[in-house]
Amino acid sequence: MSYDPHNTAVIELGASKHARLRPAPLARVDINDGFWLPWMQRNREKTLPDQYRSLVETGRLDNLRFAATGEGRFKGIYFNDSDVFKWLEGACWSLISQRDTSLECLVAEAADVIEAAQQPDGYLNSYYSGEKAGERFTNLRDMHEIYCAGHLFQAAVAHHRATGEPSLLNVARRYADLLDREFGPNGRVGACGHPEAEMALVELARETGETRYLALAERFIEARGAEPRVFDNRSYLQDHVRFAEAQDVAGHAVRQLYLCSGGADVALENGREEYRAALERLWQNFTERRMYITGGAGARYEGEAFGADWELPNDRAYAETCAAIASVQWNFRMLHLTGESRFADLMEETLFNAVLPGISLTGDTYFYENPLSDRGAHRRQPWFDCACCPPNVARMIASLPGYVASTEAAAGAAPCVQINLYTNCDIRVELADVGEVHLRIETQWPWEGAVTATVIRCPEDARFGITLRVPQWADGATISGAAGEQEVTAGTFVRTVHAWSAGDRLELQVPFRPVRVRSHPFVLSNHGRTAVICGPLIYCAEQVDLPDQDVWDVAIPADAPLYRQGFSGLPGQANAVHTEGVKLTHGPSLYAMRPPAPGHERFPLTLVPYFMWANRAAGPMQVWLPET
Repeated sequence: MSYDPHNTAVIELGASKHARLRPAPLARVDINDGFWLPWMQRNREKTLPDQYRSLVETGRLDNLRFAATGEGRFKGIYFNDSDVFKWLEGACWSLISQRDTSLECLVAEAADVIEAAQQPDGYLNSYYSGEKAGERFTNLRDMHEIYCAGHLFQAAVAHHRATGEPSLLNVARRYADLLDREFGPNGRVGACGHPEAEMALVELARETGETRYLALAERFIEARGAEPRVFDNRSYLQDHVRFAEAQDVAGHAVRQLYLCSGGADVALENGREEYRAALERLWQNFTERRMYITGGAGARYEGEAFGADWELPNDRAYAETCAAIASVQWNFRMLHLTGESRFADLMEETLFNAVLPGISLTGDTYFYENPLSDRGAHRRQPWFDCACCPPNVARMIASLPGYVASTEAAAGAAPCVQINLYTNCDIRVELADVGEVHLRIETQWPWEGAVTATVIRCPEDARFGITLRVPQWADGATISGAAGEQEVTAGTFVRTVHAWSAGDRLELQVPFRPVRVRSHPFVLSNHGRTAVICGPLIYCAEQVDLPDQDVWDVAIPADAPLYRQGFSGLPGQANAVHTEGVKLTHGPSLYAMRPPAPGHERFPLTLVPYFMWANRAAGPMQVWLPET
């Protein structure tokens, strides 16, 4: 696979010359219990079938049928094809993890419809069929043609891996060849207003071995910020500066993060140092000045965009679900480009706290935006006219096994199996000069911090490394096993090289305790406020747990203890953090010389994981609470 765009981890990385790490193939990681398995099962049994019905009911599949037959009229938004392609990609990744006859039938139907819609020259976009066929590639800035092509390429790669059938991969190749004729070395300079195809073209190059697709991806990236400007110097479209010279994440958040993912993919394949430097600058700006504590990206409804440095309003946070998914994909690529654990940490933080809120615990309603405070009006919806987020979440969850582990084979060093995300799973990978290694990971993550890696099978006395991630918040973590017990440094990967035998174990103990977090003082929205985290999870206060108080009138005393009373599976109340709250006192005046002092009456306050909010009842919520 490789570093696929919207599902960046599903891949058996082809032959990247500049990556020390390679993702473990999705098919070689079997998530079998614990936190993520119920999400994957619900995705396969509920979410994907429901979404297919929505694709049918809203005319998205019919649009492609009309493109094939020439009969009918396009319905909906001009980029609606991309929702079909994203759904198909997610369904195919799900089938790799678990065969499902009914889902296989839907996949076959969708693939047939897509294949039939392709034009003789390779073009495939149902909006530009019939009377609009003459307008192809005339408005690259706004109409998302190449963006849709990118999602088609990703779906085709996933379909090829899930079914072994080359039909849809051939469709993708014909369209990519058309794009190369149109925009390659002998064509015109151009790019899509919505980056995405850059990742997909690199993925297609890895799948097919066709280097022209990699070169085209780089050509699209290089078109931005060059003279003459392809999009009128607009930062909204990342056309205000060359990618290699960029200093700040800017403009439309999803587009920016997809562009970063594509840039990382190109750097993984050709080693462009100026891209690596730019990616590091952009990551620092994002994480130090323009990212929500949840990992969410995008402060402004206007343009679905990043704001200025430290502009991070809570109630007006846009933090689109698609932007969180794009961030996970970018960080996955940065992890493999650099080998540094900070990228895996942010990948995990974003998955739990910015991606999962985007879908309900029942798997059938969705958030487009993810505010960090709400008066109670924000509710998940079963679908959207602009439905980019629902199929995006579905393919993200379906692709999760591909994010879990990587293999490392550095010259002169023992090969290693690296665990990036913790979940109960079996990992079977081939290590260079060793052979097949079968590891079993057992854990209660994200509720508890014990992780055990057991060697189930390996060649006799095989010498290799097992690498475990120690999150940056995990002070006091210890590791025990082959090398005895020792304290390990937070924010690192810890590699244990040993001549392993079946039954050998390595155990990581990470203290899980609720702690307070405070913002940089320039984040004005959070002055005098605190948030609570426990392990990788962000917590919030919901109205449903405060029948006698208004969440917006609640503060946490600075000396109030934080504690848990155990943990359980979803969505049990034992997953909550408990503390004391104080009711704030407000007078009728909008402004006053001496505002009323906070009240002194304390009461029990329950905080729940942010990803669970708005599942039990409608009502207000806050992540950042005043601290008295």
